Amino acid sequence: MNRDEIKYIAMFTMLLNHIANIFLEPGTLLFEIFVDVGYFTAITMCYFLVEGYGYTRSKEKYGKRLLLFAAISEIPFCLAFTEEGTISFVNMNMMFTLFLCFLILVVREKVQADWRRNACIIVLVVLSIYSDWALLAPLFTLWFATCGLTDAQGKIAEDFTAQRRKKLWKVFGNAMLLFGLVNLAENIETMSPGMSILRSLGAVAGIFLSAVCIIYLYNGQQGKKYRTFSKWFFYIFYPAHLLILGLLRLAQ
Repeated sequence: MNRDEIKYIAMFTMLLNHIANIFLEPGTLLFEIFVDVGYFTAITMCYFLVEGYGYTRSKEKYGKRLLLFAAISEIPFCLAFTEEGTISFVNMNMMFTLFLCFLILVVREKVQADWRRNACIIVLVVLSIYSDWALLAPLFTLWFATCGLTDAQGKIAEDFTAQRRKKLWKVFGNAMLLFGLVNLAENIETMSPGMSILRSLGAVAGIFLSAVCIIYLYNGQQGKKYRTFSKWFFYIFYPAHLLILGLLRLAQ
């Protein structure tokens, strides 16, 4: 599978997750399936953010696009996920989180002094507290960036060796463990231990599927057809689908 095909899957699984969170009854089987499958998206986009940072010809334009669409997406995001009333502030959206992740990559490349670089990264991770996938997405991005995907200048490594696969499995394994523990901590307050563990295992299924796609099915190439369309589709789809879901929520 090429990069664009995996990203299209990520957009679809994100849509399922958002439909579940906005319209479906928590605790139902369909809700759990849609939500858990949707967890495929965040870590997949963190991976491709690291790749994109290595491939892009202009990192400045890349960052500006992320920030622009983060701003465009905020009202649709809040409109979609406001629980009562028309609209209220919910959180900063995932595009803003990805922008913070992008800044982490910039800091890794540009800041030479270890203590200053580490301090800047900690600040950026903490800033994500008020955004979607708080703390987790920045950590996923940092782990991908330090596992050999890119060199010191942020250039992407082209090889898919067994050693690289091993490093990627370590990142995905850590991500599954962390996300599973976060879900377990949230569920244990309202569920039995057995059900809490079962729900947490379901939550990491999306991350596991992302690992399989990227490590074994991804060919390391961009799609050859409709490159310009795909590039802008992935940016536009996020605020567009949130706006539609938000308007449907209001129409209920």
